[in-house]
Amino acid sequence: MDRLKKAIDEVREADLALALAFERRMRAGGEVAACQREEGLPASVAVDPETTVREVAPSLSDDLMRSYYPLFLKSVLGLSESLNHRVAEGQRIAYAGVPGAFACVAARKIFPDGTLCPYPDFRLAYTAVEAGECDAAVLPLENSFAGDVAQVMDLAYFGSLYINGVWEMRVSQCLAGVTGANADTVTTVISHPQALSQCAPFLAARGYTLQEESNTAVAASRVAALGDPTVAAICSPEAAALYGLTVLAANINENASNTTRFAVMTRVPHHAYRSDACFILTFTVRNEAGALAKAIAAIGAHGFNMRSLRSRPTKKLLWSNFFFLEAEGNLASEEGKRMLDELSAYVSGLKVLGSYEASVRSAEQAP
Repeated sequence: MDRLKKAIDEVREADLALALAFERRMRAGGEVAACQREEGLPASVAVDPETTVREVAPSLSDDLMRSYYPLFLKSVLGLSESLNHRVAEGQRIAYAGVPGAFACVAARKIFPDGTLCPYPDFRLAYTAVEAGECDAAVLPLENSFAGDVAQVMDLAYFGSLYINGVWEMRVSQCLAGVTGANADTVTTVISHPQALSQCAPFLAARGYTLQEESNTAVAASRVAALGDPTVAAICSPEAAALYGLTVLAANINENASNTTRFAVMTRVPHHAYRSDACFILTFTVRNEAGALAKAIAAIGAHGFNMRSLRSRPTKKLLWSNFFFLEAEGNLASEEGKRMLDELSAYVSGLKVLGSYEASVRSAEQAP
């Protein structure tokens, strides 16, 4: 009987210690979620379960207990994720366009718990975050088919926000019409000029008359309002569903790998500490021989892999440009600090626009 009582007392003591540890763990996870919200990041658990199992499980002395630990951790992480999403509720996310636009779809995938706030253009979405109306903005940086989004790059250079994440989303265009329509009844197709261009072979083969609209989702809304089976829109499947349209033909864009990169911008910088991090810098260089080459060489000399370098006019001096550089590596490391110090000797107006984990890149896999 004494043995049973002792075992029961040990269980109670362990339960109390476990409860206190659970509360500490959940509070720490909640603090992570709060920081993620401030930095314009989607809510996520703070640890990788496989890494935790690999690092922690060996400290357990009992083989049987060690085999049960992954199940225990999975349960705790599930509860932590639920709490994190509750913290993220109410997060206001700005985007340019109307409900159903590709930016809206991307924002919803990246921030499933956020309140999405549409704005008429990129500048208004950007300034909404600067003014505190929204917590983050989801804006397109570039499209694999159409190239850079120059206005967003200019906003990033001249504005005060930071880029805390870059997410890729595959663009899937469809032909959508009202109930009763089909690809043969359609004679006129409405969409954004870029969408019409992306689907040019499909449209040309059918001889449709084309009309331009400001946005693919606006085109879907217009077709729904017309109620005419001879008029269709090119839009996302999400926009078609939102406006009650039927998908008449799916995946009609010429390039199946057509992808848009969206930047998450916020007032507070995020410091990516992982070795697979990426960063974005903007700067200008002096108008002298070899100045840009020296800047690029300084980055490579410290082991950072440059992924892209683009230039835009500063709009201040004639033929003066700023550079928008993306590279791989951890700026928070000692090598990163040394690289920035050396780079500062060759450039002017150096600005760390943002750091983010490279492994978190696909909006298709966002929480």
